[in-house]
Amino acid sequence: MNKIYPSADAALQGIVRDGQLLAVGGFGLCGIPEALIDALRDSAVKDLTVISNNAGVDGFGLGKLLETRQIKRMISSYVGENKEFERQFLAGELELEFTPQGTLAEKLRAGGAGIPAFFTRTGYGTLVAEGKETREFNGHMHVMELALIPEVSLVKAWKADKSGNLIFRRTARNFNPAVAMAGRITVVEVEEIVETGTFDPDAVHLPGIYVHRLVLNAHPEKRIEKRTLSS
Repeated sequence: MNKIYPSADAALQGIVRDGQLLAVGGFGLCGIPEALIDALRDSAVKDLTVISNNAGVDGFGLGKLLETRQIKRMISSYVGENKEFERQFLAGELELEFTPQGTLAEKLRAGGAGIPAFFTRTGYGTLVAEGKETREFNGHMHVMELALIPEVSLVKAWKADKSGNLIFRRTARNFNPAVAMAGRITVVEVEEIVETGTFDPDAVHLPGIYVHRLVLNAHPEKRIEKRTLSS
């Protein structure tokens, strides 16, 4: 099975549509699938619910999809770097489900592992627990959280072989593996594609069984959120 597609646009053809639940990997601006986000913007699909640790920044990352009003709802942990996000949310134009960062990671991991729900102490007694089942375990109250299973996951990895086995680089390994495992269809953007069998099996971070489509982006921008210079 050939998993390699000639472009990000081609990799999304036939699998993205209006009203979908999507997950996008990355941590801040580190490890975001830049080319796939651009292709999603160019596809003009709308009314999306997007699961992501963050909402990008103005004009970059998921900020591009906010500018084009393609996102209807965000399931996120941190959104503080995006002024357009703030404007849309405060104006009632954008729905938001705030989720603690560790809980968000576990909701994705559970989705990939086939676990429908789990209990956690995080969020009990706060707005996070509103409308959710709670239960006591070992003298502590817990909140039940449902797993997340996105229809499409967009992921960034460093290297892949032609079978889709992935290696992530440093911080980009944070949310991307869980996002990849959770998606019903997972599309991965990588900086290098090598022949199957090139990787030492012990070096593989995520096996290719979770990867359905691959696209090469050899020279991503890799922007940082805040540039700090010492004088």
